[in-house]
Amino acid sequence: KASMEFFSKLGFEFNPRFTDEKAACMIISEEAYAMLLTEPFFKTFTRRELCDTARYTEGLFALSCSGRTEVDEMVRKAVAAGGKHAADPQDHGFMYGWSFYDLDGHHWEVLWMDPKAIG
Repeated sequence: KASMEFFSKLGFEFNPRFTDEKAACMIISEEAYAMLLTEPFFKTFTRRELCDTARYTEGLFALSCSGRTEVDEMVRKAVAAGGKHAADPQDHGFMYGWSFYDLDGHHWEVLWMDPKAIG
């Protein structure tokens, strides 16, 4: 529930058809979703040990935004909702990003890329 509240504060919605006490289906876009799972339920999907996200990075999850302002707004909302800054903003001119850790220590990179520079 805490993760759902956190990501709701960032503007994300959840698909109730795929959300219960063990999992929440976060809608990123029309084609992309993230499943937020309780740790015991997550363990049923892997034979490997889960890592301690306070000490190790298990992955880097990227979210694309429509502009620099949206990047800044999302990271500020994440920190205001209890997340932590993961790194300082990175400005490469054609690409801008900033990152945060969510309540469970997962690393989220929020970025914008100039579509003209992509080609």
